[in-house]
Amino acid sequence: MSIIDKSKITSRRGTGYPAPFDAPCKARAALNLGDHGGLTQFGAHLITLPPGAWSSQRHWHNAEDEFVMIASGRPTLVDNNGEQELAPGDCTAHPAGEENAHHMINKTDTDVTYLVIGTRAPQNDSCAYPDIDMALPSNGTSKRVFTRKNGDTF
Repeated sequence: MSIIDKSKITSRRGTGYPAPFDAPCKARAALNLGDHGGLTQFGAHLITLPPGAWSSQRHWHNAEDEFVMIASGRPTLVDNNGEQELAPGDCTAHPAGEENAHHMINKTDTDVTYLVIGTRAPQNDSCAYPDIDMALPSNGTSKRVFTRKNGDTF
């Protein structure tokens, strides 16, 4: 078993979303714990959302599960059921193929930190973004490309 020294992992800020969809997520910071620990079958990330930041655009995956556990702070989960404030220790599960688009927003004045663990299936996974004109279709490789819903590139 490897002990992961978080101080040796470079934090990645922002998102890979194209403009303007990247704007609400630019302050998000991620530590890629899974890669640092040599994991290949699933990803594990420690995410920090400063006040006002979004975790992502609201989305759902057709072939990847996501699991989230709140470590600190009180983010607001936004999904097809509306908004719900979460607290430290709360967990959410987002099964592959469940068309319940979700994300979190930090509406508080303190940082939110959470662990997200998810399947790695980029060759098969497509991601849907129901609120915006963006899609992330599978293409048989690990290098997916964001497109508009009609397939046009940005």
